[in-house]
Amino acid sequence: MLNPPKPKKIPKVHTAHGDERIDDYYWLRDDTRKDPEVISYLEAENQYLEDWFAANNDCRQEIYEELVSFIPSKEVSMKIKYGAYLYFSEITSDQQYKTYYRELDGNKELVLDVNAMAEGLEYFNIASVVPSSDNLLIAYAEDLSGRREYNIKVKDLASGEIIDNTIQNSSGSVVWDKKNTSIYYAQKDPVTLIENKVFKHKLGTDASEDILIYEEKDSEFHLSIYESRTKKYLNIYISKTEASETWLLDLEDETSKPFCVLIRSEKHLYSVEDTPECFYAISNADDKKNFEFMKFNHAAINNYAKWETVIEHNPNVLIEDFEAFPNYIYLEVREDGLPKILKMHRETLAKNYIEFSEPAFSCYLATNNDYLAEEFYYGYSSPKKPSSIFKENIATGISELVWQQSVSNYDETLYEVERLKITARDNTKVPVSLVYKKGIDLKNAPVLVYGYGSYGIIIDAAFRTSILPLLNRGFVFAVANIRGGSEMGRHWYEDGKILNKLNTFYDFIDATKALVQQGYGNAKNVYAMGGSAGGLLMGAVINMEPELYTGIISAVPFVDVVTTMSDESIPLTTFEYKEWGNPANKEEYHYIKSYSPYDNIKPAKYPAVLVTSSLYDSQVQYYEPAKYVPKLRDNTTSNNPILMKMNLVGGHAGKSGRLNALEESSLDNAFLVNLVSS
Repeated sequence: MLNPPKPKKIPKVHTAHGDERIDDYYWLRDDTRKDPEVISYLEAENQYLEDWFAANNDCRQEIYEELVSFIPSKEVSMKIKYGAYLYFSEITSDQQYKTYYRELDGNKELVLDVNAMAEGLEYFNIASVVPSSDNLLIAYAEDLSGRREYNIKVKDLASGEIIDNTIQNSSGSVVWDKKNTSIYYAQKDPVTLIENKVFKHKLGTDASEDILIYEEKDSEFHLSIYESRTKKYLNIYISKTEASETWLLDLEDETSKPFCVLIRSEKHLYSVEDTPECFYAISNADDKKNFEFMKFNHAAINNYAKWETVIEHNPNVLIEDFEAFPNYIYLEVREDGLPKILKMHRETLAKNYIEFSEPAFSCYLATNNDYLAEEFYYGYSSPKKPSSIFKENIATGISELVWQQSVSNYDETLYEVERLKITARDNTKVPVSLVYKKGIDLKNAPVLVYGYGSYGIIIDAAFRTSILPLLNRGFVFAVANIRGGSEMGRHWYEDGKILNKLNTFYDFIDATKALVQQGYGNAKNVYAMGGSAGGLLMGAVINMEPELYTGIISAVPFVDVVTTMSDESIPLTTFEYKEWGNPANKEEYHYIKSYSPYDNIKPAKYPAVLVTSSLYDSQVQYYEPAKYVPKLRDNTTSNNPILMKMNLVGGHAGKSGRLNALEESSLDNAFLVNLVSS
């Protein structure tokens, strides 16, 4: 028997609405991340995990090598056109990071050697590699901690010199001005990490001299920026869960100030795209939850009554996104939980769909950064088919494959994909997609169920290299599209948040039970996995049904919901009131407390649990999983292992680098394989 770490207990009493909660492990919160006692405990947890694997079947290296075997000797990304150049990246099988290049007339030129840039650093991540319109400069953002606080640098591509590097604590997004002498960027609040300011920075000057373009003062909103596809506007998109607002800045007029397209209002989400003739938008005003597609001219700015409906609201079809071209518009829509791409002529409004045949799949609008382009790019993937990019000739409608993810030692014909609808306890039909290797004994197979179910985020049935070792060992992998996502429409999201959040957990439990009842998996080998808000899901379902699952993987789990949502100093808290509720409200406080994983741990036969996290995670602070693990051990009445891997370097997505990511996947897979073999 191995002896797990036992951190000391210092009772901390939280009081709200006459209710008391006692937290024995609150002391593990150290915002400096330097307390020797805290670090010592986290190191002890990592060692305990190593000891457990040493005492069992440590197949991590075997699985890691299997994951590496799927990587081709060299991968080349899709080539994206910026002016006369094609920009792309390459990565070899032994590299952690991509190398960025550009190409002109077949001549390849190095842009960024990220492997060299990351040398000697514990963590390194690159985002937003954006060329200037004259292709003389490139701006990029780098994160050195995993906190997603990006420093922006500008490189002269002729000399190779960094000519600007004073911008810090940004979101990473960059938009160039028309003269390529300044850049726009969004900055984060240093405490809450919410993006709340937009600045204009003149190259060669200190960031302290930057001009404030826009400041968002409501802490429940955050903002993002991007360049419109016509290149005319800087788009400032301001949003929270149930409301949004768009401001536009005319990049062609240096004297212009940003203007608001439509003043925000409660429960109104909208987004806009400009064309030379008019604006297009999707809007869910007037309770049109799944959005309608609209158009308006400049005279209708801030006058919603003059916006014209082009595609009416359909309660059975969710409009997710769109891109306009001179003669056509492509819309990303969703019906019965499956994505579709709708093509519509701007004048005649004639419509047709791009067709896909598999029972479960993912399709999406790919990179289309040129409004005047003659081709439209879209992506496709399925649980057994690696990612592909297709190009459609807009005029003829003829498509061709232009790029596909390369996976070595893989044959998609060996796998089967299915899609089911299971009936939840309130008679709601919940979609579940499945992939497994042909020929396995389904009724006796181990089954791994994955779920998320928050923020309206859609988990499509896409290809995942990380689960191939499990499929090759006879696992069934299932994705349950539970309420809290938007897979079945906006109502699906609203039925799984705030005071409806329990539906998310019930759907997942009911989907798991239905799979086994219908012959997909053995009841003695049922596993579940989720990350972040999906980690909250994992914690909630094992409190409700501790003996349903054999093992759980809970990645960067949001498990201490009441405490976090009660503390506005914790990053991102205020932005999420409309997702979980505000504990200052008595009803919402008690509802959150009814499912908060940390608050509902009780003596029970808990399954085997693997928790993974990172010390510098900016989304879910490390101390939530760090507290959760010892409390779970205090209460479990089973002998099942409860393990934690804490990256002492890294962020919400774990360590940086592709090979490091494979190590983390091999840990997850090896944990499950051990449980099956035992």
